[in-house]
Amino acid sequence: MLDRTKQPPIFPIQNLHLPIPKKHILQNGIPLYEVNIGGTQEITKIEIIFRAGRPKEQKPMVARTTARMLREGTQQFDAAEIAEQLDYYGSTLSSTTNLDTANIVLYSLNKHLEQLLPIVSSIVTKPTFPQSELDTVINNSIQQIKVNETKCDVVAYRTITECIFTPDHPYGYNSSEEGYEALTRQDLINHFQSEYHAGNCTIIISGRTNPTIIQLLDQYFGTTIPRGIYVQPTFPKIATTPQKIKKIIPDSSQTAIRIGLRLFNKQHPDFQGLFVLNTILGGYFGSRLMVNIREEKGYTYNIFSGIDSMVYDGYFTIGTEVGNEYVADTLKEIYKEIDRLRTELVGEEELQMVRNYLLGNMLTMLDGAMNVADIIKSIVTEFLDYSDFTSLEKTINTISAEQLRDLAKQYLVKERMFEVVVGV
Repeated sequence: MLDRTKQPPIFPIQNLHLPIPKKHILQNGIPLYEVNIGGTQEITKIEIIFRAGRPKEQKPMVARTTARMLREGTQQFDAAEIAEQLDYYGSTLSSTTNLDTANIVLYSLNKHLEQLLPIVSSIVTKPTFPQSELDTVINNSIQQIKVNETKCDVVAYRTITECIFTPDHPYGYNSSEEGYEALTRQDLINHFQSEYHAGNCTIIISGRTNPTIIQLLDQYFGTTIPRGIYVQPTFPKIATTPQKIKKIIPDSSQTAIRIGLRLFNKQHPDFQGLFVLNTILGGYFGSRLMVNIREEKGYTYNIFSGIDSMVYDGYFTIGTEVGNEYVADTLKEIYKEIDRLRTELVGEEELQMVRNYLLGNMLTMLDGAMNVADIIKSIVTEFLDYSDFTSLEKTINTISAEQLRDLAKQYLVKERMFEVVVGV
């Protein structure tokens, strides 16, 4: 009999195993990664990834707008037909972007893939970018910018990233009304023809896959997406001086705070250690910033710190929204917590709690083929190795309090940080 009056034993999380996907090469050279680790449902997720983000732009905003317009009509199907077919077969198709890639994601029952893949193939090979739809996208985007300019947190985010990377950098510029108004249909066509090719493409499938699906993918993408060569992007040099910036948005009930500095991508040898350090500072609900500024002081409902890593660069930020009367005190406490990490050793109990939290998250990431596929996507698109997953587990388990303090001394330097305050 199970005795529910006693807490079950807690076992340490050890030896996390990342399933290695099976790699196929399509006829045009596209690498296809297959994640099939069991499961009973005949469902497959197909993600088509193009390295066609901001670093490949010839004009601001063209990468995001091109990806957004892909499903608005092709040479074979108009937008209504695409939507109707997706709905009829009970599937989901999305086109999303981040700073580095454009991603087309399909969820479908396996039995319907033969009907749906021709549509998806048409979307990624023969979009027409209808002018009427482009006008709508541009107008909606401009309206969204106007709305966002009234939000303290959005303005603070846009300001801190522009400060860190500069407005001339693909990771630093902000979308603008003028930029959208300058976009033309030909800009989208040029970007598509230049960047949506096999050399920039990766496909990841997960779920209840089988050889027939691989053959279908080769048929509809391995013979239709043109060949090409991946070209490493170039970036302008970044020369910035840390500064404090105050922006006024009248009648704001709260003030947004962002503090940050440039770091690096996940390939850097110190990234994993900083990942643990950031978790202690502000990376989870029990972090030091949350305990101090939310729970003890009551200045805010939420405060966080994070390391945003892109393919070619990265940055560290701290962010929160506080009552207007608490801005000075909040800034004081943020820098106090940073200084504690630079001068004091993290206690063993706190460090063990963070280890358990991070390892639990890693265990969750391994739950099911589609979650594993997300790990594989990160590894492949960010030029990492499968061993980096095991290396992260080892870092979490073994990093010492002394190493964390040394990392804080080296990187969490107040004099190198930008400080942005947006409110009344």
